[in-house]
Amino acid sequence: MELQLHELQQHAEEINRQMARYGVKFGIYKNGVFDERLFPFDPIPRVIEAKEFEKLRKGLIQRVDALNAFLADIYGEKRILKDKTVPEEFVYRSPGYLAQCEGIMPSRKIYSHISGIDLVKGKDGEWYILEDNLRIPSGASYPLIARMLSRRCCPQTFRDNSVVDNRNYGKMLKSVMDYVNKGGINLILTPGRYNAAYFEHSYLAEQADATLAESGDLYVERSCLYYRGSKGPVKVGAVYRRLSDEYMDPLCFNPESVIGVPNLMDAYRAGNVAVINAPGNGIADDKGIYYFVPRMIRYYLNEEPILKNAPTYLPFYEEDMKYTLDHIEKLVIKDVAEAGGYGVVFGSSLSKEKLEDLKELIRREPRRFISQEVIDFQDLPILDNGTQVMRKADLRAFVLSGETTEVRPCELTRFSRNPSGFIVNSSQGGGFKDTWVLSH
Repeated sequence: MELQLHELQQHAEEINRQMARYGVKFGIYKNGVFDERLFPFDPIPRVIEAKEFEKLRKGLIQRVDALNAFLADIYGEKRILKDKTVPEEFVYRSPGYLAQCEGIMPSRKIYSHISGIDLVKGKDGEWYILEDNLRIPSGASYPLIARMLSRRCCPQTFRDNSVVDNRNYGKMLKSVMDYVNKGGINLILTPGRYNAAYFEHSYLAEQADATLAESGDLYVERSCLYYRGSKGPVKVGAVYRRLSDEYMDPLCFNPESVIGVPNLMDAYRAGNVAVINAPGNGIADDKGIYYFVPRMIRYYLNEEPILKNAPTYLPFYEEDMKYTLDHIEKLVIKDVAEAGGYGVVFGSSLSKEKLEDLKELIRREPRRFISQEVIDFQDLPILDNGTQVMRKADLRAFVLSGETTEVRPCELTRFSRNPSGFIVNSSQGGGFKDTWVLSH
């Protein structure tokens, strides 16, 4: 199918100017300095045909359903540990496992309401899952506003091509929040202006008809969460928190947090407020636990995985340790505690001395690392100063779990602006583009 994209390409600069006016930015706070940057948009969309997207949709739903079952089990009966399908030591040593969440069953038994699953398409035509993000995955707002501005500049383009509409993501998010709501308003809790994804927090609050609030706007009384409204306190029934577990409640987690809400965990534990996503989800998106997700699908759903993991090795196991050390120069090594493209090392880029240092570190801390085969994933065309060039790109798919589990076609395609780069994260200088799912 030949798509008509000339109009979009001609309006690329105008669309990016509109993005800047809307404040479509991401921020990085590092070493005491806040650096805010525009997130560069490329007008050439990634295109996924209907049949291909249907396979992705089924595989993503299957994966997120299994991960939700795993979280309910880990903080409940722990059957998967008793049956030794996942090593007990591997769970309890994970920084993502929170003992404070033991025995708490979230509203409607859903832990991960908004899951961001990162995939790449190999040059063999297969899709591979790279990571599961079940804590506070960001990025859903960028393809939404990109599509809105692109439609405004280039209405004919969308009339000429059979692109599935993505504009009801806000309604879907509201539906999820309404489904788990414990009686009260829906609210998005932001750490504030200097958070990397603050634009997204405010945009999604508007789209989902939810209240945007910071910690100072909230308090807990008699195990209920309240918002300080202009006309008096208002009970909160569901809070989509956009801050990490450790900062959420200073009386339960990090006592130095000034962006959390004291006693929020008490209200959550009492069943008086739904927290989206549930605290403690970090155990399921630990890069080491990723290795076991195909087993989870078989264990909880009695199904074969539809989508593949990247070939992965755990130095935790003696056989995988040997393979990792023997082949380290051709593998990618990932630190399970890092995120945002940090802690990723390609063995081929290291000197002999650095390789030996890394080997020693892996031997000393085997639980800290995974190794993976390098997938030569597809390049996509982007415009670079008006010239079309090819760059590596991934896909972040957003899966929403409420009354049902759904995949909305508002996926985020991120690309590297480095001609030889494999890292596509915005924090590493990448850009983004719209993802077109075709209706037929």
